[in-house]
Amino acid sequence: MTSKEPLQPSDRVSTGLDGLDEVLDGLRIGDNVVWRVSDLNDYCRFVLPFLDAAAASGRQIIYLRFGEHPPIIEQHAAVRTIEINALGGFESFTSRVWHLIEQHGRGAFYVCDSLSELLNAWATDAMVGNFFRVVCPLLFELDTVAWFALHPDRHSRMTLDRIRETTQVMIDVQRHGDNVQIQPIKAWRRQSPTMFLPHREQDGQFQPITDSSDATRLQASLELEHLHRQPLLDYWDRLFQEASCALAEQDENGMADLQEQVLQVLISRDPQILELARRYLSLEDLLGIRSRLVGSGYIGGKATGMLIARNILLRESPELWQQYLEPHDSSYLGTDAYYAFLVHNGLWPAIMRQRSEAGYLTEALALREGILAGQFPGEIRTELERLLDHYGQYPILVRSSSLQEDGFGNAFAGKYESVFLVNQGAPEQRLTALKNAIRQVYASSMSEDALRYRQQRGLDQREEPMALLIQRVNGRFHGRYYLPDAAGVGVSQNTFAWDSTMDPKAGMVRMVMGLGTRAVDRIEGDHACVMALDQPTRQPFRNQDECYRFSQHLVDVLDLQDGTLDTRPLSQLLENTSHLPMAHLAEIDRAATTRAEQLGMTGPVWRLTFRPLVRQGPFISRLSNLLQTLEAGYRHPVDVEFTLHLDEHGDPSFNLVQCRPLATVGENGPVSIPDRIPEERILFHTNGHFMGGNISLAIERVIRVDAPVYAKLTGSQRYEVARLIGEQVRSDNIRTLLIGPGRWGTSSPELGVPVGFSDIAGIAALVEVAEKAGQMVPDLSYGSHFFQDLVETGIAYAALFPETDQCRYFPEILGETPSSTAGTPSPDAAVRVHDLSHRPLHLRGDIIRQQLICFFPD
Repeated sequence: MTSKEPLQPSDRVSTGLDGLDEVLDGLRIGDNVVWRVSDLNDYCRFVLPFLDAAAASGRQIIYLRFGEHPPIIEQHAAVRTIEINALGGFESFTSRVWHLIEQHGRGAFYVCDSLSELLNAWATDAMVGNFFRVVCPLLFELDTVAWFALHPDRHSRMTLDRIRETTQVMIDVQRHGDNVQIQPIKAWRRQSPTMFLPHREQDGQFQPITDSSDATRLQASLELEHLHRQPLLDYWDRLFQEASCALAEQDENGMADLQEQVLQVLISRDPQILELARRYLSLEDLLGIRSRLVGSGYIGGKATGMLIARNILLRESPELWQQYLEPHDSSYLGTDAYYAFLVHNGLWPAIMRQRSEAGYLTEALALREGILAGQFPGEIRTELERLLDHYGQYPILVRSSSLQEDGFGNAFAGKYESVFLVNQGAPEQRLTALKNAIRQVYASSMSEDALRYRQQRGLDQREEPMALLIQRVNGRFHGRYYLPDAAGVGVSQNTFAWDSTMDPKAGMVRMVMGLGTRAVDRIEGDHACVMALDQPTRQPFRNQDECYRFSQHLVDVLDLQDGTLDTRPLSQLLENTSHLPMAHLAEIDRAATTRAEQLGMTGPVWRLTFRPLVRQGPFISRLSNLLQTLEAGYRHPVDVEFTLHLDEHGDPSFNLVQCRPLATVGENGPVSIPDRIPEERILFHTNGHFMGGNISLAIERVIRVDAPVYAKLTGSQRYEVARLIGEQVRSDNIRTLLIGPGRWGTSSPELGVPVGFSDIAGIAALVEVAEKAGQMVPDLSYGSHFFQDLVETGIAYAALFPETDQCRYFPEILGETPSSTAGTPSPDAAVRVHDLSHRPLHLRGDIIRQQLICFFPD
């Protein structure tokens, strides 16, 4: 409890009843007073004298009205009633109360409805205790006096204990017929020989029951009355208990009603997600989720998407997926656990500062550090121990699953962290690693990238509690390494078709061997295999050598010995690991094998082309079925992550890791591209290699990075180039085309320009150019988190390969002076900015003809 200066006479406050003041030695400024009552009328009887006394002393009095019960205060000239809707959830309600208390400032008095009413709004008892633990210290610090009621039979012992620990004064009111007794349970910094005895009320006086025989008889009569009173479960436990009974009795009407109630507190508030869940998550499914849930509250968007997608496949195409869809083995940490963690560590004041406009970014770092240093409530630690017992020593993946994540229009792709755990060692070590991973994911909600993402989409003031999805990693033990056979990202609409004969509706996949981390991120210095599902063997390369060069050479694995997520060269992995499914995933590079043999090296040189998987089995047909079935179920294009498990014949089973609505730029109607535009008016023209559907944009500014100059810069100078570009993009809100060598958004400056996505989120179009200078080459990595950001933000994308006959590129039409290659250039010299507001360029893309052109009109 926070200490204050020694008591002054002016610090005393009357309860409005002289007899009660005598029992309690009065109230103190800063007191929170909790009345535990079985009949709310007993609370009302004590409130009214308190109001009159407070009004007589000139106090500002606020009545916080949030309950469904009749008002505690009907009419009182000195009282201002403020109604607050608790149905918006714990965070919005608690934030509203917090701001009201701050607004009314020091010395205000408060009367509140019964805290037990919040159970009906939030479902879970624990959050009532967390609310009180948040607001009580603030009221204390602001020298207020606040009164609360609660019905003790409706709360767990844990919640009652936490409220008692936090408050300054707690009083039980017991009624036996017309006889009323009060018993102070806590009166902070007050003491008398009889203060904490039961007191009988008589004519406004309260007489302590000093005869132990009387007290025993009274207590016995009260306990006898309690025997006939059914203890109430909180809404959460009662709801799932009723759901279990309805399912056991096959009460169809009751099951439908309870399914809807459970969806509202376990799955989502989003209408589109709820509509999906109604169709594909039965009451039995929801009870199964509850059995794997740590804590209470929502399981979040990522967990919901995975579960709905699995049920779509099993329901709509059971003959295929009952055999070839791996069972999931997932657990969930509910959103209430996240809030409990914040409250337990005293971080709510920091949350309120961060939620303000001024503190949105500036307070995030301190809050992130507070989360990383936080401890877990005891009840959560116990459940985490049981969770680890279930997984044994299989590696697990701790994934973010926030309330808004993976929804329609807001994927949050790559914005929050996922943490692999090898899950080796003694139970205490594994528990410590799990707790650290949970803290890391919680803290990622305060990363600048995530915060700017939310801000750009107008989500910065919306509730975004973090749930967690904990999954057993699908794979096999290979000595010291653990990895799946293969993993991929599939999209049901291929908006990056690079050939006019490809059908965008057939979908696309991005495949890697090993962990799927290399499928969801742009790979620095390496390449995933990108396949259009209608023409999976048609690659965007000119020859076999280029196909091998731009294939995967590095594999992400879990190193069980070092306890880390690691990246190993495929050649090294093959030397140290047996039984990898190379015959199903790769081809032998015979020329490279011959050269290796001449150098005395043994074993074939494998290239991960995935052609055996495509040509020799049902992989493509199954993946196509998976994507199209999910798109039909979602009634929207989808983006999925999966791992593959291959049997000895290479027959694939799928483990569905994630599914979300695919963000699409969309087709904006027919686009006409003029024929025979003179070359002197063309900036670039490409067949395929672009994304964004049909495009028609007027470009008012071009920012271009000069490749020869950029190639001569040092690493730190290249980061300076990225900073300068961010400044230019943010300087004016005009349609900007950004052109540069290699890969935008890379973390390796030798491969391209290392901008953060938040730096370029305001542009209209992004172009990557394969440049000879520095050997910087675009990465055709649609399906990665970077490209998800482009699509969600509506940014058109193109990759230019000027050396091919499919592309023409003439940067000189921008009127640039030739770049100097003499001496050491500066970062400024690499960034060319062209204001074209007087004569805009036109960017036109025809998704059907796979033509993209940027030109000056007549």
